[in-house]
Amino acid sequence: MNYSSIIISASLSIFSITSLAQVIEKKTTLADQSQLSITIYNNDLALIKDQRKVILDKGFNHLAFRGVSAKMRPETAILRSISHGKAFKVYEQNFDYDLLTPNKLLDKYVGKQIRIARLNPVTGKQSIEKARVLSTHQGVVLKIGDRIVTNPEGQYIFDNIPENLRDQPTLITQLNSATNRSQQLELSYLSGGLSWKADYVAKLNADDSVMDIQGWVTLKNLSGADYKHTKLQLVAGDVNRVTSPTYLPTQRKKSFAMDDGAMAMSQENLFEYHLYGLNRPTTLLNNQTKQVALLSAHSIPVTKEFVLNGSNYYYNRQHGQLGNKLKVSVFVQFENNKTTNLGLPIPKGTVRVYKKDSQNNVQFIGEDNIDHTPKNETIRLKLGNAFDITANKKQTDFTKVKHRQSFESAYQIELKNAKSESVTVVVREPIPADWKMLKESHPHKKVTSDTAEWRIKIPAESTVTLNYRVRVEY
Repeated sequence: MNYSSIIISASLSIFSITSLAQVIEKKTTLADQSQLSITIYNNDLALIKDQRKVILDKGFNHLAFRGVSAKMRPETAILRSISHGKAFKVYEQNFDYDLLTPNKLLDKYVGKQIRIARLNPVTGKQSIEKARVLSTHQGVVLKIGDRIVTNPEGQYIFDNIPENLRDQPTLITQLNSATNRSQQLELSYLSGGLSWKADYVAKLNADDSVMDIQGWVTLKNLSGADYKHTKLQLVAGDVNRVTSPTYLPTQRKKSFAMDDGAMAMSQENLFEYHLYGLNRPTTLLNNQTKQVALLSAHSIPVTKEFVLNGSNYYYNRQHGQLGNKLKVSVFVQFENNKTTNLGLPIPKGTVRVYKKDSQNNVQFIGEDNIDHTPKNETIRLKLGNAFDITANKKQTDFTKVKHRQSFESAYQIELKNAKSESVTVVVREPIPADWKMLKESHPHKKVTSDTAEWRIKIPAESTVTLNYRVRVEY
């Protein structure tokens, strides 16, 4: 599209457009769109299928497919005729993503002639002079007559818009059509700028034994295009991708929308991934974040666990004091199976956990990330550190056996419970190399080849001390 006269101010804002000249080019816009579907993957990737009803000339055509994603990967674009496949052939495709802005317009006129209109501050009269654009790097440099002027005040006047500068991302296709009847065309391509992630809201009951969970899908559209009344599908899984360049990174103000989404998404297997589909069309506007319902489950049995984790660095040397008021981590876990009212493939995301206080107000108590989790697996969440449970740890003895890489060391772990009810703390010690427990005040369990674990019950407002001696051989 060419304009015979375009005026922009020196501050680079468009001033006026005086006339319009047509380019011999067929155009298809979003008004021609008959069907749209988007499949979004976890890592800034989407497959877009855009169907439109288009009337082409019989023979050679120059088709401008407007309103595509600004972050299209053009090497993946495929345009085909669904209704007249055998009578349709594509010769060439060009992706024009250099969008019309005052800066871009000036850039395209480097080395070319424009006009500049300026007002005389005394007389108030406007004068128009011819000028040549010499540079737009770090400012505007013009040659006006025999003068070189930088960043002149005034309004720039352009005779037309360059052909490769467009007001929206456009795929230009050279093709041959054997018919001039209406056709159903489909453009499919991969695009960046579209992503999704799962977020979960969980609520614990009063005694931390049961949890309700609701899953939401958060969609982000930074692709530079709107997708209205579209069929939406999401792929959960780690899809292998080859690194490719990013087209037109966009950072703009984001809007937020939420679908009430009474119905959760449908789910099916896709290769080694899981495909989720929204059961109704939706609209995802550019620079918008949208949430739609994913899943909901109630009365899920959970277990709470207090864990004190040790380290393996102090088993081959002398240390003495290893820490006072050590933090004891708090975990909750549940099984993802049908008996717990779940049994679903759960996409990776963040689980935020809440609980009501004594006045029935819901309070946030912690969050954790989960990975893609198939059914019949355990989900374990670290919510934080216990306030009323602490530990003091020290090495009480250390001996190195002569002429051997063998060490004996003894430890004391003092566990304190300030709560008004008894608790059980799991003490988990990673012990390196070949090891043997020589003596202990509480029985341990060898849970892995390099881990000893004790389950210590501590009465309310009491202290329990764990003592043990271990031999380590390298």
